[in-house]
Amino acid sequence: MSTTAAPTPTPPAERVAITAAPAPRRHARPPIRAIYRWELRKLWAQKRTYLGLGSAIIIPVIFVVSLMVQHGGPDGVPFGRYVRQTGLAIPPVLLLFSSIWLLPLIVSLVAGDIVANEDGNGTLKTILTRSVDRQQIWLAKMLAAFTYALLALVLFAGVGLLLGGLRYGLHPLTSLSGTRIGVGRALLLMVASLGAYAMPLFALASIALLLSTVTRNSAAAVVGALMASLIMQLLGVISGLDFLKPYLLSTQFDAWQGLLRTPADWAPIVRSAWVSACYALPALAIGLTTFLRRDVTGG
Repeated sequence: MSTTAAPTPTPPAERVAITAAPAPRRHARPPIRAIYRWELRKLWAQKRTYLGLGSAIIIPVIFVVSLMVQHGGPDGVPFGRYVRQTGLAIPPVLLLFSSIWLLPLIVSLVAGDIVANEDGNGTLKTILTRSVDRQQIWLAKMLAAFTYALLALVLFAGVGLLLGGLRYGLHPLTSLSGTRIGVGRALLLMVASLGAYAMPLFALASIALLLSTVTRNSAAAVVGALMASLIMQLLGVISGLDFLKPYLLSTQFDAWQGLLRTPADWAPIVRSAWVSACYALPALAIGLTTFLRRDVTGG
């Protein structure tokens, strides 16, 4: 009678080795804040970044120096008659002049280059082969462009306020309604005014970012964003097209003046918010969609 040998039991160590085979390790994607910091570091390494920020500092210096060496002043613009009475009047006057070309140019220099520069240097393919989502990269570039725009705006107004305060002192400001505003409240209103001014500035940065993504050419994106800004300003001064003026992005750069009235006029602020969003959101959506579908296999 034949007997069948019992199967040899698998040693416990071998069973563990068989059943607990490690799964392939996947690279963890970095958080968006890490990619955002990476984009900021790249911005700080570029010359055009300092060209724009330097202009945001130099122009207020030139303006205050011109007030010191000349007797005339910008009396024909809001707050112009008060620039030698209080340093608080200088940032509003600077904002009125800068919306025509200066701040749009400063913002377009970086926002129009931030994606196209990667194409020009041939580094976009390398970035997209890393363990980073395309959406993360594009959103980090958008946040970096917005941060640069806000920094340029704060430097522009802050330098004017600092120099004006040192030269003429910080005294109560006369509002657009003719009432006196105390220094503390005026400073708070200045901060709020910068926030209102930033809304159309972010919208312009969104347009430049879209052009940078679509054209893949820095010069074309920068010039295109500036042309869009100038064309809207031109449309705003044509009398036969007055019906368009409330919906032009260029008009929204004056909305902050509603905060410097007594009582504050919130209507232009609210309009600026949704008009700026109408320009920014489609531009960002189209730019992101284009970037997600970008074919970089050719280099």
